[in-house]
Amino acid sequence: MKKLIVCFIISLLIYNCSKKSSVTGFIAEKAMVVSAKNEASQIGSSILKKGGNAFDAMIATQLALAVAYPFAGNIGGGGFMVYRNFDGQKGALDFREKAPLAASKNMYLDHLGNVIPEKSSFGSLSIGVPGTIAGIFKVYEKFGTLPFNELIQPAIDLARNGIVITEKQAKSLQNNIELFGKVNSYQTIFERDWKQGDILKQEELAQTLERIRDFGEEEFYTGKTAQLLVDYVTEMGGIITLEDLKKYKAIWRKPIEFKYKKYTIISMTLPSSGGLCLAQILKSIEPFKIDTIKHNSTTYIQLLTEAERRAYADRAHYLGDIDFVNVPIDSLIHKNYIQKQMRTFSWKKATPSSEISHGKITGFESNETTHYSIIDQFGNAVSVTTTLNGAYGSKLVVKGAGFLLNNEMDDFSVKPGVPNMFGLVGSETNSIAPEKRMLSSMTPTIVEENNQLKMVIGTPGGSTIITTVLQNILNVLEYDMGMQEAVSKPRFHHQWLPDIVTVEPNGFDEKELENLKKLGYTIVKKNSVVLGKVDAILVLKNGKLEGGADPRGDDKAAGF
Repeated sequence: MKKLIVCFIISLLIYNCSKKSSVTGFIAEKAMVVSAKNEASQIGSSILKKGGNAFDAMIATQLALAVAYPFAGNIGGGGFMVYRNFDGQKGALDFREKAPLAASKNMYLDHLGNVIPEKSSFGSLSIGVPGTIAGIFKVYEKFGTLPFNELIQPAIDLARNGIVITEKQAKSLQNNIELFGKVNSYQTIFERDWKQGDILKQEELAQTLERIRDFGEEEFYTGKTAQLLVDYVTEMGGIITLEDLKKYKAIWRKPIEFKYKKYTIISMTLPSSGGLCLAQILKSIEPFKIDTIKHNSTTYIQLLTEAERRAYADRAHYLGDIDFVNVPIDSLIHKNYIQKQMRTFSWKKATPSSEISHGKITGFESNETTHYSIIDQFGNAVSVTTTLNGAYGSKLVVKGAGFLLNNEMDDFSVKPGVPNMFGLVGSETNSIAPEKRMLSSMTPTIVEENNQLKMVIGTPGGSTIITTVLQNILNVLEYDMGMQEAVSKPRFHHQWLPDIVTVEPNGFDEKELENLKKLGYTIVKKNSVVLGKVDAILVLKNGKLEGGADPRGDDKAAGF
């Protein structure tokens, strides 16, 4: 009998261990890169193995994603980076796209003042001045250690030798073939009958990267590549000029930094709304004992939804490019303001978005996207979210240069009160103006515990980026999940308008959803990449690193 009991206990332990390992991510001893594609993660990791730091790996990973993940990886888009160095020094880089000099407030409206469909999101007039190349050179100038040619060469080789198309990529490319044909004046390399296992070679992109390798940042903004870009955009009716490219600069900014219980959250500041909205939501729910509320229960979903509703209402009214408009950042995340906004919250029923507007501030104080997270062997960490905006951006592939251009102009408020492609509503603060940066939802984030690095996290997903990052932070901090377990959990989203709660199908208890409906919430089930693909790294108690690579995509962690 005793032998049977011992065998049962051993079997139970083996079962529990195997059960735990099924949600444990890739573990590394010293350094890690997690990105949307295995090729990019491996390239970033190889740079770290050569002795490069997190910033060297950031450059190599960004360029590799431009080749391996044309859906969102780019040199023709832009993004944001938040970093934390081994000594605790923090900072942020804004390499967001800008409106061209010839852009104007009403450029997407007809003579009656109505929005012209797709004009801001498809084709040559939807393109913002790209910032990615300026961004990586800004990073290299300040933090790079390895020779630049060693950082870019892997991407050149990858473009020339080709990438193997995955099942998800084949479907994605097939879905966009007609659009590529519609918007370009020639047959691009993306227009063919795609199948899993096909090889995509990008010789023109390889040559563009070689010119950037040999002639630096100036090549992209004033050299042959710049001329190819402007010539093609002009041919297709766009307004980007050589002067636009020459004037573009990436900017170092001070990140949003705030406390949530015993943790310090460091995230991106404006023109990304991510950090500020994340701060508002976390501060709104902080008074509640989250860890005593069942995960993804009626109560949990209701609390987060109501906090999100109020933050997104403020986003629509107050937020824009801080180089152009005054935004009351300190006031919006002040405890008194947050408490006032949450006074109308009731457990008994939903607060209709029609009854929620932005709060009153007295005085002013100081989507398709991709994300990658990196921690190096020295203790430096970077969190980078980068984008073309929609899938494959504007769908415009620069003739002779082989890279895609963004459709980032759609992130402006084309007309106040009219939603963009992600359903987000904006105001005058995010209206179009020459050289202005459009508002973003990107939320590259780093978390500290007791002044020590704990987590690097971010995601794509348009307007859902903020709520996806939020839920994954709570999964780890409040529910003690590992990184891969947290990333794999089903998610939900609310953004004020439209007044719906979007949930991933098959992941939520139907009884909980029925309870929410009885309280007045409109539930929509949606299986879409729009609910994010998180790539994150958690520093474990033993000092090792656990990667969380989102199973919703081809995402992968690599390291040593």
